[in-house]
This record gives sequence, C-alpha cells and structure tokens, in this order.
Amino acid sequence: MNLDITLPDGSVRSFENSITGDELAKNIGSRLHKDAVCIEIDNKFFDLSYSITENCNVRIVTINDLDALHILRHSSAHILAQAVLNIFPNTEYGVGPSIENGFYYDFKFTKPISESDLEQIESEMKKIVKSKQEFIRDELSKKDALKLFKKQSFKVELIESAESSEGVSSDYVSTYRNEQFVDLCMGPHIPNTSFLKHFKLTKVAGAYWRGDENNPQLQRIYGTSWFSKEDLDLYMAQQEEAEKRDHRKLGNELNLFTSTDELGSGNFIWKPNGAILRDVIETYSKNAHLSNDYQLVNTPHIGKSILWETSGHLAHYKENMYPPVVHEENNETYYLKPMNCPFHILVYKSDLHSYKELPIRFFEFGSVYRYEKTGVLHGLLRLRGFTQDDAHIFCTKDQINEEVKTLLNFSVKLLNAFGLSEIEADLSTKPDKSIGSDDDWDMATESLKKSLTELDIPFATAEGEGAFYGPKIDLHVKDAIGRRWQLSTIQVDFAQPDNFDIEYVDNNNKKIRPVMIHRALLGSIERFTGVLLEHYAGHMPGWLSPVQIDILTIGNVSSYVDEIKEHLKDFRINIDDRNVRLGEKIHNSQKIKVPIQLIVGEKDVSNKTFAINFYNAEDKQDIELEKGIKEINNYLKTPEFDLNG
Repeated sequence: MNLDITLPDGSVRSFENSITGDELAKNIGSRLHKDAVCIEIDNKFFDLSYSITENCNVRIVTINDLDALHILRHSSAHILAQAVLNIFPNTEYGVGPSIENGFYYDFKFTKPISESDLEQIESEMKKIVKSKQEFIRDELSKKDALKLFKKQSFKVELIESAESSEGVSSDYVSTYRNEQFVDLCMGPHIPNTSFLKHFKLTKVAGAYWRGDENNPQLQRIYGTSWFSKEDLDLYMAQQEEAEKRDHRKLGNELNLFTSTDELGSGNFIWKPNGAILRDVIETYSKNAHLSNDYQLVNTPHIGKSILWETSGHLAHYKENMYPPVVHEENNETYYLKPMNCPFHILVYKSDLHSYKELPIRFFEFGSVYRYEKTGVLHGLLRLRGFTQDDAHIFCTKDQINEEVKTLLNFSVKLLNAFGLSEIEADLSTKPDKSIGSDDDWDMATESLKKSLTELDIPFATAEGEGAFYGPKIDLHVKDAIGRRWQLSTIQVDFAQPDNFDIEYVDNNNKKIRPVMIHRALLGSIERFTGVLLEHYAGHMPGWLSPVQIDILTIGNVSSYVDEIKEHLKDFRINIDDRNVRLGEKIHNSQKIKVPIQLIVGEKDVSNKTFAINFYNAEDKQDIELEKGIKEINNYLKTPEFDLNG
C-alpha cells in the first residue's frame, strides 16, 4: 500500500500504511502535534484518532485555527453534560451545540436549578478536565442505541426521528464517550478533556425542547470556552462592556426607535431621528450599488403559494414563514415573503437575455417577514419583519469566480466605509436537506473557497450549514470591543434557475441555464443599525449622526445664526435658542450624542466667530467663521466609496 497525503502548502507525504491524524501531526512536527485539535479532509472534519486510508488532502487543525474553537466548544458542552449528570444523576439531557463565543446544553432536571448551582457544576467540570479523559467514538445500530439511551427520552426521540445532525443516520448511530458518560454526536472532538483549560459557565435560561413552544420546557446552561486565559478574560470584560452598549438601551436614550405591546414581539417603530439614521445608511448603500452596475428593482410583500412551491421554500422553510392568507373569492393562497429571491427571478424571467448582458445584478431594499420563535427575538438583532440590502446576480458558470471575488471586495469596502475593518468569514457547506446535484455543490463550494483564499480573508468551514439551495459565505466583523457579528452573506445557487426554468442565449444561439448568486452585504438594515450603535456606543460618526450639529445660542444672535446656517445647509442642524443656562444646553446635546456643539454668543456676532465642541476632541474657542466651517466640513465628510481604491 502506498498512501500519499497532500498538505495545504502543496507538499506531499507518502506512507506505506494507513496513518491516523495524530500520527500525521507528529510526523510533520512536534509543535504542530502539541497544538493539533483535529484534521480536515476534503472540507470534512475528523478526530485526530481517525485513520487515513486513501490518498487525500489533509489540513491539521490547531488551537490557532478558527475552526478549532467550534470543536473546543462542542466538547465543552459534552463535559458540561457529564458534570451535570455526575451531580444530578436522574437528569435528562437534550442537545448541546457550540454557538458563537460559547456553548450551551439543555436539561430536564428533577428539581430546577439556579445560577447559584453553576459554581458546583464548574468545579465538577474542572475535575473531568484534570482527569484527561479521551473522547472515544463508537458506532451502534439504532436498536442498540435505543437500548443504551432508554432512560433518556430526548435521545430516544432523536434516534427514532433519524436526525443526522445529532449523530444519527438512517442506519446507525454515532456516539462519543468519556468514562461513563455517552452522548449522541457526529463529532469531532478535542483529543481529551485536558484541552479545556479556560472556561466559564455564564447563565441559566429557559428553553423549549427543539425550540418548539408545544414541547417540554427545559433549562439551558450557557458557557464560554477559549484556548487561552487572555482570550477568556477579554471575553468576560467584553460582556461587561456590552451591557453598557446594548442597542435597545441606546435606542431609547437617543430617541431612535421603540416597541409596544400593540405592535407585538419582534417589531419596532422608527422615530424621526431613527428614520433619518436608516435613510443615511440606505442611501449610502444604494449609491454604492448604482455606481457599480446594479439595477434597482422593487417587488411586492406577498406572493401566491405557487411561487413558494416552485422556489422550494414551502418544502424547506415553511416553519419560518407566516401562515398563509386565503383569498376567499377565488380560494387562492398567498404568503408574506420570507425572501426576495423568487421575485428577482421573475424580474429576470420577464425578458429574454443574451450572454452579452451577463452578469445582470438586481438590487432592492426588500422587506421580508419570518415567523421567528419568541425566545430568539432580540431587539433589532432578531426581528420578525426586517429590510435587507438584497441583490441577486445572474451570471455564467465561467463568471462565478470573478463575480464572487468582486462581491467580497464590494462587501469589505462597504463595511470599511462604516468603520468596520476587522473582517473574517465562515464558509458553509452542503446541509442534509438540500436541492441540486453534488457536482454543482462541489463547484460552487470550491468557487467560494478560492475567492476567500485569493482575497486573503481568514475563514472557518461550517460543515452542513449552507442554505438548502447552495453553499454560502458569511462575513463577520469585529466591533470596538472585539465581538464578532455576522453581516454579509453570499450564496451561489444552481438550483433556483432550474426550479424557475430561466435561461440566457449563448454565442451559438443556444439556451443555457445561468447561475444565480444571492447576496446581502449589510444584511438586515435593522440589525446593521443595532450593530453600529453598539460598535460606537451610540456616538455615531458625524456623517451618520441623525443630528450632526447643535447650534447653542447665548443672547440675541438670531440673524448671525441664520448666516451660519446658510454655510451649513447641507448638514442636519438643530438650534437650541431656549432661555436656559448654556451648561444645560451642552448637557442635553451631549446626552443624545450630537457630534458637534457650535456655541454662538453676542460677542461672536461682531467678531464673526463661534466656539466648537467636537466629540472626543479638544473644545475650540473664538474660531473664525470661514475656518470653523472648513473644519466642520472635514469632520462631517461622507466617506467616498471606491471599489478599486
């Protein structure tokens, strides 16, 4: 037997026999072996104990890789469940995934626990970590698995419903065990429990089994885990700072938006200042699109059921859609749109297209409606109705790579313009429920991966997390306190063009199926606004601020203020000429975080001067009018958008 293993740098290592991931890491180098967490083979992750028997491409995933944190956190959830069952042996345990910045596990306790119990559970976890238990993978028949988990009703349900995401397929069950604890799981895991050194259990919350309000209510224990103490300490400090930056609190303080019982959960009303902020964001994005070959379209909020049957949403996404509306006169069924894509396809389909026109890029601020569970709603970050800067691109297969690269560059430049500069990505691959051929999925996935690599954007692979119609890239930004937010998404889709039978005519006058790319760069405008508010702690950049300048008067200076206003007519100005103390005016202006206070007194009238307070800068007195106007123009300047710059 001759086994050739190709490494990420293109080098090939040959072996006479099969070799485990652990042995391969050791063969490459002792430092790599020490930091190794798992291996990646053809976009799939395996334990270090996995035996490699065929020629393949292999990447050793180390503690320095983004993918490794997902492995660590899922393993942390297993160790949490093990600790809970050691302390509360009659507990039923549900599922425990890794999530952004941490993990959780759902439990049904015989007697509810409180957050005061977390310290005891943490101590038990530390004992498990110290004992350096290995994670051992086994495969069982479903019959044997049902016998093993007979006292665990949630596990029995997962086995009987054959959900592969929890370690189950139609024929077998995969489990992981360390000592006496066993859990359903596809893996992979950290080599042993000692890899979990830096963790913290953070809270206890309520959760319904499988997110369904009709199912039993469980208790969810949340935690976070990291490969270094510095990262853990930084995250805990971030959480403390995040409470101060909560966009819901800032939205109320800045009088931007509100929610009421009459509106229902997951809906917000935008007040005048909030509407201005939204409009500035949307206008900047729209102008960037128009200057880069996008065409504006506008589509309805509701569509007949045949549209959603054709797109596959009713088969694959119905649980997230609002219930249908039936038109009584002709008994037709309509749905509020959860996506804009079928409508953009209809725009494309309404005309004949030549290969010379491609790529065609349609863009709109499209409002969509999704029936999110109450428990996941969270201010502007998770809503039931929201607006996306949505676009769909129709291109040839040969244009995919270049188009995805252009999209990634566009997205990065757009996010940079709003002050978001630290960007990384997730590459999501084919899920269990999908449409389209394997060859098309492989081609699309490789196109996305190649584009990320060529643009040097760091990325992690999210196995099975793609949309049902194609793989996708999600761009994440880091905010001012280091938190990671998912914003832009780019999805390659070979399936919807087939579903809707759309075509273009090639240079041989032959009808060819185009490829469709779905993308939203800021994502939801509501969510993006919430992220910006928390990133800037409410102190928006001058060009974004709903009120950019507060003119605060002392005495009778109205005619001079009118002259100043004429110089600043392109900006959003408020005049506070109330007969109150200047200190009160400054306090009120700074409280709502207006970036510039321009103070005008009676002596300024004859001198043609004023005082300027810039946010986060030294106050300036007796500034000449012309010089002051120039400084204000520079401070409030809207950033230019140059895709090639």
